[in-house]
Amino acid sequence: MTDLQTTDEPFVVAVDGPAGSGKSSVSKEVARRLGFGYLDTGAAYRALAWHALEHGADTSDAASVLDVASDFDYAISLDPDYYWVRVGGTDVTEAIREPRVSDAVSGVARVPAVRESVNALFRALVANSERPGVVVEGRDITTVVAPDAPVRILLTASPEVRAARRSAELTTEDAASVAAALHRRDASDSTVVDFLTAAHGVAVVDSTDLDFGQTVQTVLDIIAASRNETVGKGAHDGR
Repeated sequence: MTDLQTTDEPFVVAVDGPAGSGKSSVSKEVARRLGFGYLDTGAAYRALAWHALEHGADTSDAASVLDVASDFDYAISLDPDYYWVRVGGTDVTEAIREPRVSDAVSGVARVPAVRESVNALFRALVANSERPGVVVEGRDITTVVAPDAPVRILLTASPEVRAARRSAELTTEDAASVAAALHRRDASDSTVVDFLTAAHGVAVVDSTDLDFGQTVQTVLDIIAASRNETVGKGAHDGR
């Protein structure tokens, strides 16, 4: 496995967290503040789920998922101010957020060969970003995609707060339905990766009692501390 972080590649900030933790909005704002790229890894699995559904594939069947994945032409913007997701010539930025796609994501994400292929894609996107750094967010970023990233963060919040935040975003669904959906998503995804427990060396940011601005600042502070430490080590080593 090739690590994301080398001296010739962008400074990587790896962010993990459960649904509704705010990792997407926080990561995007952090990237914007630092002039970094922003990579939403979950969008790839959502786009593949959309692609599978469009082809009538059974997303609960690994063989069917692998079959449609063979012609999965995926592209995503790393610009936090101009975010888009495409499959072939189709802009699916909005379509991949549809409930039917959300319900199918876990099915495609649990196929090992799919995860291996998509993780390689993530590493390539970061390496070729031409940005000084990239904030990469998802579910197993700190442990699998970028285990050696200089900054690794688990962004979390209580289940009640996560449900309330997601409910505020989805105005067409009531809080109880959203909470139930989050619970099902967490339970399903937890069979694939452990996204609720911080690995060794991963900083935990619990945003339960923090507002958006405070959460962003906390993450920025962690990054600043790490970058200063990295610069200090470089100077000490004579680089």
